[in-house]
Amino acid sequence: MTQANTQVPQAPRPWHQLSVDETLGIQVTSAAGLSQDQIRRRQETHGLNALPPPARRSAWLRFLGHFNDVLIYILLGAAVVTSLMGHWLDTGVILAVAVINAVIGYVQESRAERSLDGIRNMLSNHARVVRDGQKEEIDARDLVPGDIVILRPGDKIPADVRLFDTHNFRVEESMLTGESTVVEKHDAPLPGDAPLGDRLNLGFSGTHVSAGNARGIVVATGSDTEIGHINRMMTDVQTLQTPLLRQMELLGKRIFQVVLVMVVALFVLGRYVLDMPLSDLLMSLISIAVASVPEGLPAIISIILSLGVQRMARNRAIIRKLPTVETLGAMTVICSDKTGTLTMNEMTAKNVLLAQGVYRVSGDNYRPVGEITRESDGTPVDWQREDALTRFVRAAAICNDSQLHEDADGQWRIVGGPTEGAMMVLATKAGQSLEGVAKHGKVPFDSSYKYMARRCDDHGQNIIYVTGAPDVLFKLCAQEQGEAGPQPLRLDYWERGLEAFAHQGLRTLAAAYKPGTADATALDHPDLQDGLVLLGVAGIMDPPRPEAIEAIAQCNQAGIRVKMITGDHPETALAIGAMLGMTHVREAVTGAQLQQIGDEELAALARDHDIFARTSPEHKLRLVRALQSMGEVVGMTGDGVNDAPALKQADVGVAMGIKGTEVTKEAADMVLADDNFASIAYAVREGRRVYDNLKKTILFILPTNLAQGLLVIVALLAGAQAPLTPLQILWMNMATSITLAFGLAFEPAEPGMMQRRPRDPAKSILDGFALWRIAFVGLLFTTSAFIIEKSLIAAGRDPDFIRTVILQTLVTAQWTYLFNCRLQDRWPITPSMFRNKALWLVTILLGLLQCALIYLPAMNRVFGTVPLPPEYWTLTLVAAAVLFCVVEIEKLVLRTWRARRARLELAHRPAA
Repeated sequence: MTQANTQVPQAPRPWHQLSVDETLGIQVTSAAGLSQDQIRRRQETHGLNALPPPARRSAWLRFLGHFNDVLIYILLGAAVVTSLMGHWLDTGVILAVAVINAVIGYVQESRAERSLDGIRNMLSNHARVVRDGQKEEIDARDLVPGDIVILRPGDKIPADVRLFDTHNFRVEESMLTGESTVVEKHDAPLPGDAPLGDRLNLGFSGTHVSAGNARGIVVATGSDTEIGHINRMMTDVQTLQTPLLRQMELLGKRIFQVVLVMVVALFVLGRYVLDMPLSDLLMSLISIAVASVPEGLPAIISIILSLGVQRMARNRAIIRKLPTVETLGAMTVICSDKTGTLTMNEMTAKNVLLAQGVYRVSGDNYRPVGEITRESDGTPVDWQREDALTRFVRAAAICNDSQLHEDADGQWRIVGGPTEGAMMVLATKAGQSLEGVAKHGKVPFDSSYKYMARRCDDHGQNIIYVTGAPDVLFKLCAQEQGEAGPQPLRLDYWERGLEAFAHQGLRTLAAAYKPGTADATALDHPDLQDGLVLLGVAGIMDPPRPEAIEAIAQCNQAGIRVKMITGDHPETALAIGAMLGMTHVREAVTGAQLQQIGDEELAALARDHDIFARTSPEHKLRLVRALQSMGEVVGMTGDGVNDAPALKQADVGVAMGIKGTEVTKEAADMVLADDNFASIAYAVREGRRVYDNLKKTILFILPTNLAQGLLVIVALLAGAQAPLTPLQILWMNMATSITLAFGLAFEPAEPGMMQRRPRDPAKSILDGFALWRIAFVGLLFTTSAFIIEKSLIAAGRDPDFIRTVILQTLVTAQWTYLFNCRLQDRWPITPSMFRNKALWLVTILLGLLQCALIYLPAMNRVFGTVPLPPEYWTLTLVAAAVLFCVVEIEKLVLRTWRARRARLELAHRPAA
């Protein structure tokens, strides 16, 4: 065969617009399949029907990456200098601190990304094909464009195919399109640029055949399939830094710049102006560098985030990446998938329209618990008097191939199509049993005629029941079932009812019946052409989760907008949005509209609208990026592989744990173990609490670093010996600071936290207030330690004793300042202080650590400390108590000044 006959040209139009014959011609194939020579050449051209593996860094590279931090550079530089000077103990301790920080970072880093593995696992392993006119089963990896595949119920479609020879063929595509029901497929060409969910003559790789049979011409394999397109989008998405990590990186750079300038200036001053010995000068500069680096901060941040992870896990929200905890508190927008996230993903009959009126059906899922009542007055159904409703429910149960069962976990499941499943649940709620029913002939459902019929012997009566599309059954029925029996069909009445159902976002299924001929068993289409009596129409929907309604209200109150991005129809999305209490539900933006606009116009649409329907995975990704371009911190929820790229792009990706695919879970930052949207509102609350406690921790730790650095600088400029050694500074930064800060990690949420607007993620964690507090407290610590040092020098105490007292003074001041930090601008001695047991546990632990440092000989030798008489403990406690009172006075003054300024601004604000 020539080369020209084996190459596969590109289609002149999208595959769904082409007929079957055109597709066969373009793919140079036939219903008999490809020849072996064609297969070999196409495998050489197209490769395997598989997705490429992702590139990954080795574990060692990921570990070493955690040394790439400006603050770690300071420690490593100090370690090099001390080693050159022969101070090996100092070198060992400094390096140990650097390694500990790297280990903490490595442990808190997310596990190696497995989302692309998850996508590859969604592909089919086997395929039934026709090759050289013979049917055979092959490894799906060996498929090539032009292959003819055979598709049956239960199959996973192995590649993107143009369908033909379809028979009642239905496919479940929710993981790709977000469509909440199975899709009826056909083989006719489709005009126009149909969105993914409306390409009814195509089958997509990884989706499941729910019913019927078909054949397909393979038109795309591997990376060229729709799922391959998602795989490429996932690969192209760049992981964003969380607001906290960006702020901490900026803080680290600022500290590095200050330390670098300060060390260089002091070196020049000490060496060339003060003529200090090089060894003494270098040790002082190392002390300044070590004092300026908050070594304990990464550890305590990890601890606080880990505690937040544990609290969320107890509330069914599993955090996969530690910084996500804090990012949740900064979220300004939540983009949510509809199906399975805001809704149950369990089609449920909500209304039944009969000739005498509408009936409501309670219950929001497959659990067969609910009540059927009249809409007009709310009275429960009296089944002895409701012949039409009874017949309707029996028709729904008998014309049904689905099964309802309860699994070992207590979850009710449907085996079969979701629409039939909804009708089976309705029949079970109504208490309709099929005992005494003998089923005979059947006309199976097919999309070409859109109905299903069954002849049966129902308690001695030969009856034909039919269910199907309302417009089809309206044409087959001349009568409707009234309260007194059959009566002429009122077509306008039923059409008004269908219009009302459509406004509610309900899908519809009609039912009819006809008395059969005694002893007849066969059934065919001619039997349905006359004599059918319309029973009614069921309104079916995937109902909103009740808890999601409350959660959206909480998000609105917290200043967080919720947007629905779904692959479902606009009418359905708008109806669900209104039920959920979303704000902008007058108009839905469709994927077709998004396809036609640029990024700037998209950003405006994303800002002004809350409902987006008939969207593809690419549309969801673009919407998330558009919102991020406007400075929004975006959360994205979902459960299907179609949501995975947007979840990975979002600042916080949230996957459903029960119904979510493995791909979605691995792409997400957080997994909801209970698929409960309300868990997101709790997670936002916890994220805000964690951020508040992180800010309190930074305000607690940095003043001590400032005081340590100032003490060493003053001593250097005065030509005196450094008041603290590098190891003593490391002890304060790594042992006492972490110990005490642990108490702040358990502080409860402050009142009114969920009523305030989300914080600005671009704003530094160290605002003007924070910088003032750090400087003020740092100077207080420095002043108190300097006064005590001078008095001890005057008393003739030796350097080790003076250093030990100064160390104890700073540690005790840290302890009292811990209570100052509990509440940023209010009096901290409150009853909640005694409920925070961590405060008292860290107090006891701190006392034990300090006693070990001061009184154990081994610790004395390592850290250069000496035992202290009891009166010096009293001295340091009195000094710390004075500092506590001074800080509280400062807080009172600042609070009064802020309140006065707010009143003045309000008084001078122009009237609206």
